[in-house]
Amino acid sequence: MTNRSLVQHYPGIKAFDGAGVKLTRILGSPQIDMLDPFLLLDCFESDEPNDYLGGFPTHPHRGFETVTYLLNGRMKHKDSVGNEGVIEAGGVQWMTAGKGILHSEMPEQEEGLLKGFQLWVNLPASAKMIEPAYQEYSPETTPIERHENGTEIRVIAGETNQGTFGPVVNHYTSPTYMDIRLPAHADFEQKLPMDHNAFLYVIEGDVNLSDAQGDTRTLNTRQLGVLTKGDQVSLKSGNDGAQFLLIAGQPLNEPVARGGPFVMNTKAEILQAFNDFNRGDFS
Repeated sequence: MTNRSLVQHYPGIKAFDGAGVKLTRILGSPQIDMLDPFLLLDCFESDEPNDYLGGFPTHPHRGFETVTYLLNGRMKHKDSVGNEGVIEAGGVQWMTAGKGILHSEMPEQEEGLLKGFQLWVNLPASAKMIEPAYQEYSPETTPIERHENGTEIRVIAGETNQGTFGPVVNHYTSPTYMDIRLPAHADFEQKLPMDHNAFLYVIEGDVNLSDAQGDTRTLNTRQLGVLTKGDQVSLKSGNDGAQFLLIAGQPLNEPVARGGPFVMNTKAEILQAFNDFNRGDFS
């Protein structure tokens, strides 16, 4: 097996989105614009209500997928075609915006910690104008694989080395999305397709893995680590254990044109998206 090594790491930048929600932009920043097929990764985390109560009021999307995964708190979502529900801690919503949808995500709480992630996953040109769709899973339906040493892996998409499958099905980018908790000084290995792009984001603690020269590198709390190509990820947690996201997917290798909430292949398609939205053509 070829171990993936650490290419680069980034701390993320402080940002605001929605109606003033404070967050950290991890991917999709001036530091690292994208990692095909992943366009953006935001972390929102605060126990101060004024940091999140504004939420993400109704807004449009076209041409990609949004993935909301919560660690703490509750978020209510609603869209323009009648879908509505609440995402709870440990739950995930994988929304395929396709040709266009209007939706909102608002806190379903007035106090306490709200913590989670939003990931944007690109769609190929052939699927950018498909009908919108949802895959939504409660905490009870996103399986947790538990090991004897205390390791826990919540699997949203992909398959662990021990055969636990995540519920999300995606044939466009065949993603892996896992939330992994390790006790102190625990070894972890996970196979990945050789040609998939992959990264880690450390939520708590730190992990140690090799760099491209074979030297051991430490990835610390709140750092994104981009990995080389390879058959597997092999790492070890630090003194206090670790919790981290492992995310990987098949690159699309297509041109990317962005315009606010729209991601297409050309600038002309972005202008068309704005025209369609302004005419009220979105669902």
